[in-house]
Amino acid sequence: MHTGSVDSPPRPPQHRRAVRAGTGLALGSLLLIALVAAEWAPLLSLDGEIARTTHRWAVDAPGLTQTCRILTDWVWDPNTMRILCGVAAVALVWRFGARWTAAWLVVTVALGTALQQSVKAAVGRARPVWPDPVDSAHYAAFPSGHAMSAVVVCGLLLWLLRRHGVGAALWRTAVGVAVVSVIGVGLTRIWLGVHWPTDVLGGWLLGAAWVALAVAVHQRLRP
Repeated sequence: MHTGSVDSPPRPPQHRRAVRAGTGLALGSLLLIALVAAEWAPLLSLDGEIARTTHRWAVDAPGLTQTCRILTDWVWDPNTMRILCGVAAVALVWRFGARWTAAWLVVTVALGTALQQSVKAAVGRARPVWPDPVDSAHYAAFPSGHAMSAVVVCGLLLWLLRRHGVGAALWRTAVGVAVVSVIGVGLTRIWLGVHWPTDVLGGWLLGAAWVALAVAVHQRLRP
């Protein structure tokens, strides 16, 4: 007999929620790409104002600037992130026998790098140029490869940790390290004068969109 209780509406499958999140982030990324490519004056003005201010600070604080160079070139470098991804893939196979998930992780990070380079080439944005640079970088500016790599690798690893049910202490530590890494690498790139602020924002948005869509693929194929 029906009790007359009102049930909550069924929640959409996990992969659909991930697709919705990824789609929203992708649309935000496309909007920012369009504004940067069109050289929208208010955006460029804000970028320039922030970049000039932080560059003056970087020149006046050589000790902090050197620390930022170490962090961005070694701790949060994209190659460091790729090595971390490789270690995680080996751990997935060694401890869980999760060959498919390990391959998914490696392929996702590799394709994310290809996407990043493709957008750089398509937008072709020049990096900041200073008469007294404190650091140097090459190739196009938008999006920041450091920022996007950190978001992709940290985001994927956090999702895998949650999926495998790690303990609360390890989870809180991992989240803290990921947040500091993602925010920190973006700030160091701006501080060192090798990226405009919107390059970093673009890397964060595009990286988050890529993680959400990759998670949706995993949840759809390996629920």
